Amino acid sequence: MGVLLQFIGDWGHALAAVLFAALGIFLLRRREEAIELRMLAGALLLTSCWALYVSFGGVSKPLSGVGESIRNAAWLLALFVMLRRGPVGRTGSIGAVAAVYAAVAGLILLQTFTDLTWRQLPVDSDMHHALVTCSLILRMMTAIGCLLLVHQLYTAWPSRERGRVALLFGALAAMWTYDLNLYAICYFAPNRVSELYALRGLLMALLAPVIAIGMRKEMAGRLQLSRTLTVQSLSIFAVALYVVVVTAAAVLIELIAGPYARLVEIGAVFFAAVTALVLLPSPQMRALWKVQVAKHFFQHRYDYRTEWMRFGETIARPGEDPAPLGQRVAKAVADITDSPAAMLLLRNEQGGLAFETHWNWTGDLPEAAMLPSELVARLEVSGWVLDLARTDNAPALPDWVTQDGRAWALAPLIHYRRLIGAILLARPPIDRRLDWEDFDMLRAAGRQAATYISEAQGQQALDDAQRFDEFNRRFAFIAHDIKNLVSQLSLLSRNAERHADNPEFRADMVLTLKESVGKMNDMLARLSQHNKGRREEPRPMALRDLLDQVARTRARQHPVHVTGAAPMAVADPARVEQIVTHLMQNAIDASPPDSPVELRLSADDRAAIVEIIDKGTGMSAEYVRRDLFKPFSSSKAGGFGLGAFEARSLAEAMGGRIEVESQPGLGSRFTLRLPLAPRIDTEKAA
Repeated sequence: MGVLLQFIGDWGHALAAVLFAALGIFLLRRREEAIELRMLAGALLLTSCWALYVSFGGVSKPLSGVGESIRNAAWLLALFVMLRRGPVGRTGSIGAVAAVYAAVAGLILLQTFTDLTWRQLPVDSDMHHALVTCSLILRMMTAIGCLLLVHQLYTAWPSRERGRVALLFGALAAMWTYDLNLYAICYFAPNRVSELYALRGLLMALLAPVIAIGMRKEMAGRLQLSRTLTVQSLSIFAVALYVVVVTAAAVLIELIAGPYARLVEIGAVFFAAVTALVLLPSPQMRALWKVQVAKHFFQHRYDYRTEWMRFGETIARPGEDPAPLGQRVAKAVADITDSPAAMLLLRNEQGGLAFETHWNWTGDLPEAAMLPSELVARLEVSGWVLDLARTDNAPALPDWVTQDGRAWALAPLIHYRRLIGAILLARPPIDRRLDWEDFDMLRAAGRQAATYISEAQGQQALDDAQRFDEFNRRFAFIAHDIKNLVSQLSLLSRNAERHADNPEFRADMVLTLKESVGKMNDMLARLSQHNKGRREEPRPMALRDLLDQVARTRARQHPVHVTGAAPMAVADPARVEQIVTHLMQNAIDASPPDSPVELRLSADDRAAIVEIIDKGTGMSAEYVRRDLFKPFSSSKAGGFGLGAFEARSLAEAMGGRIEVESQPGLGSRFTLRLPLAPRIDTEKAA
């Protein structure tokens, strides 16, 4: 046990020495001429030297007591300079405080003389024991005097500026309070004080970050402590203080309880441990701790940088959170005020706000959870966050809100001066009134959340429009194909009046009608996005047979000649037929009645080639480049401008392409290139 206490004492004082030295050096590097900072830096460095000296040899070293006296004198001198040059000194009311300073300074001098004297005397002499006892009493009186000075200085400080020195004075008060208890126990029970000596180094190490936070304004040019670090540091300090108090209580119990000391100690430690385990994990205790730290240690309630980063991360979370956007928005806003639940309401067609989704809002949700249009109009104009605890601030709220005891605040979601929704926040674990920081934070978060929701709604509307556009595009292609079929059937009906008695014509008419019905069924199937009609995956096919069939369907409308030959191509017959039909119909429309259209087959090393050639009006190079393959752009009266566009899309879908050569007055040549079938596939097909 003794080895463990020595280890804790030595390394605790060493850690305190490092931390106080770092603070002192940091202040000295500020290169400011303010005497207050210089004196504070000196006190920090002297405290570091004292702690380092104790860590090397313990409190039994000859100069440990003298070093402690020098430490106390340095802090008192720094406080005196702050008193003279601070707001208290400017008022001139420092007479009583100065008297206490003089008394404490005399005690320190007398204590130092006593420490130097009793160490020179034999240990077993009466004078040695008397001077040791006198030294302990003087140390207790010095600690009491220092505490009185801290109290007087703090109460004399203007209340509006106490926040600047509260932590520094509190840390010094903790240091001297510990010293007072240490020497009091050492006076009454010297055999029970070794634990407190060992723990003093840890206490000093924990006081260093508290002093650093207390001087944050003096170090603002270089150091900014985050709220998380502050909360964690204070939590560690609280735990260490808890351990120190329990240890001190155990020592006092042994002094007072006598033979029942062990039983009382076990009961007290058990009670303290159970109390800590019950209170510390509770949400109320954590929320209270965070509120008190923000209230007393920081100028603002919120760390805006941290809150904004957390807000964006909660809403975005790409690929991590399967929750819908509405729930993520509700959670992001609720986390700002530590609300345990939130409800999102969005604007409906009637102008009110209707329930959309919720986050952690347990219990039965009202099916008709809505806010009336009158309240919506008010929120849209004012943009205020409603504090539901103030009845005068929310007179128009419906019953389902006022009767739910969890409802705490209503934050509007405004996007470009238009209210698109609102978030109803549940009461946080530590109930409090909303202040100006809450209003500003919730208003800014509401605008950002409204932007996310508006963009999501716009994206959904765009997706819907794209689906409608896809349907309209399919319908436009169908209308174009219907126009071609109508032209073919119109020609058939006109010829039927003259050739109805011809058996060959009747056979040709029946064949044409069957093909037209088949094409119409295919067109109806193509209107469905889940049905591709007769289209098949590209496969080896013979082009000459298909071209002959297409030419026969137009033979009575316009002369069409098929020439040449080509090897097997890899294509979908239905798509190739549709491409050739489109291009051939365009060639017929552009040609004079007595000028035939030629379908010419050929091939090169990589592709089978189908050329549709006419001697018609032709097109300019600019029209071919800019308008030919542009949908809904047509040079023909009543045309849809989709034939060439659809033909090129179908060709590219099969791995082919379409090339165009045309001159005004000389005609046009459309060249369809399709991939050649491999030789082994061609032989199998043959």
